[in-house]
Amino acid sequence: MAVSLQLYSMREHTDQIALLAELPAMGISMVEGYGGVYGDPAAYRAAMDANGITMPTGHMGLADIEADFAATMEIVKTMGMQRVYAPYLEEKDRPTTKAGYVELAERLNAAAKLYAAEGIAFGWHNHDFEFVALEDGSIPMDILLENAPDVLWEADLAWIVRGNSDPLEYVQRFGSRLSAIHVKDIAEAGSNLEEDGWADLSAGTLDWTALLKACRAQSTGLIYILEHDKPTDPSAYAQRSAAAFETLWEASND
Repeated sequence: MAVSLQLYSMREHTDQIALLAELPAMGISMVEGYGGVYGDPAAYRAAMDANGITMPTGHMGLADIEADFAATMEIVKTMGMQRVYAPYLEEKDRPTTKAGYVELAERLNAAAKLYAAEGIAFGWHNHDFEFVALEDGSIPMDILLENAPDVLWEADLAWIVRGNSDPLEYVQRFGSRLSAIHVKDIAEAGSNLEEDGWADLSAGTLDWTALLKACRAQSTGLIYILEHDKPTDPSAYAQRSAAAFETLWEASND
């Protein structure tokens, strides 16, 4: 199974173009884009093509989509993306009530309709804040998925754990909405503090064999994307985690 790599993980690499030439030897032929690599889309696409790399997915900020949808579509078309995900909200921009999250869901659904008209799938990428209960006890992630029927879900399962929720329960409950999976690991409590407590895949605490089995049971069309929010050695992280994913994928066949 081919695995993709979220390029945010590699933002500290000294040369983003040269990085693309390193990936095939790691067994990585797909990447997920983010704002840091969209500065010159044509040049970046040329470098991808030269190294046999594709970008089936990418992140686009909701504010950017709403401010200039056409500009985001130019990037999407140039890079060859098929699926776009809104990735995050700064804390100051996050709703604090159920009504606020319903309004956010409606904004996301409007964006999904714009992309759908261009033949592009659109979804939301979660962090941990969407799993923190509001004052009325409602869960933001539930509100978003229940009130944005056209929006798919790029599930970051490790962030669900950090949000003190059960990723397996969410995968099973909202499996029909899954579009992509961020594959990352959480270090033992108190360790890897210089990496914000994240770990290379299979070097942490998550049971990724079970998680992959659950995801595979929901859909055969998911894209799996490696990510580490703060690796101290990005290239070594990518190499080790790509190899670990291959092993985990085989184990999840059982």
